[in-house]
Amino acid sequence: MINFWNQYGAEILFKLWEHLYISFAAIFLGIVVAVPLGAGLTRLKKGSNTIINIVGFFQTIPSMALLSIMLPIFGIGKVPAIIALFLYSLLPILRNTYVGIQSVDAIYLDAAKGMGMSKWQQLFQIEFPLAASVIISGIKVSAVYVISWTTLAAYIGAGGLGDFIFNGLTLYRIDLIMMGTIPITLLALLTDAVLRFIESRVTVGRGE
Repeated sequence: MINFWNQYGAEILFKLWEHLYISFAAIFLGIVVAVPLGAGLTRLKKGSNTIINIVGFFQTIPSMALLSIMLPIFGIGKVPAIIALFLYSLLPILRNTYVGIQSVDAIYLDAAKGMGMSKWQQLFQIEFPLAASVIISGIKVSAVYVISWTTLAAYIGAGGLGDFIFNGLTLYRIDLIMMGTIPITLLALLTDAVLRFIESRVTVGRGE
């Protein structure tokens, strides 16, 4: 075990950092775009479902195909991988933000109007807090998916733990495959657990 770590330890840590950088950059961009967009769609009278379906279209494209499409546009490396994974991250966050805000009881909104709150104040002080657990649930789903799909970033030279898996498949070495698979699985489980905890604390904070 010591010899194994001496031989591969530094490389595992570097590939883990690359994996974290790519996946969390994509998730961060997904949150920055999808949460405001989802909130904005609740203000539309028509067309919200059409926009959600357009965003959902990206998830129907096979991941390898989407990464390949990015190559002639952005070249190889981390940038095309982050953009592709960002597109994959959008739908769960967007849909949950939209549904969460839409499901806020009208009683709270009527009370807010009676207090003289503006629409922006209603959104940030009433709707977002009440929809927070649903939004976090969407982020959780998106994050776990993206961490798993980041494995394929190695296909276009972006690095990450997927390098071990692809090299292991090429060289028929199960140890290299496991060096990539185990950390990715643990990272996805840890991320899911952290977001579940945050979701539960938000729910408790709302008194549910």
